[in-house]
Amino acid sequence: MSKLLIVVDMQNDFIDGALGTLEAQEIVENVNTKIKKYDEQGDLVIFTADTHEEHYLDTQEGKNLPVPHCIKGSPGWEISSQLFRPQDSPMIEKNTFGSKELGIMLMELERSGEAPESIELVGLCTDICVISNAMIAKAFLPEVPVSVDASCCAGVTPKSHENALRAMKTCQIQII
Repeated sequence: MSKLLIVVDMQNDFIDGALGTLEAQEIVENVNTKIKKYDEQGDLVIFTADTHEEHYLDTQEGKNLPVPHCIKGSPGWEISSQLFRPQDSPMIEKNTFGSKELGIMLMELERSGEAPESIELVGLCTDICVISNAMIAKAFLPEVPVSVDASCCAGVTPKSHENALRAMKTCQIQII
């Protein structure tokens, strides 16, 4: 494998649903273009999906963010239909900000001799799930360059988006 694109939580609830923002809506076309580019080059595209159950409000996250969202099987949980999704692209369901399964998948790729030459992340929200998964990628494959395309990400607020980009840059994640 040459390159890996991780599309983080581009789900309806984060775009125009329960936790949607104008900034999230504005990146959809950029993310779609990026996905198509990776697919045309034969590179792997992985999607993550924030995944909660009906008892979300009883979880630690639900108590701190009491807005039901991305409830498995609901329309808000689904990856946006505005996005191209390559047929062979896996989707990792995650019940928290960062995905342990993503880290394990990266470790397995490295062990099999198929570690990507680079990893790029795009998606939502820059300041929660994108930064968490970028740090996981950096931790599991520290010698593989990790980047985040700022034009394909949006945060909870524009200010928190910028803060997250600065934090990732400090951790040697390239911001493009």
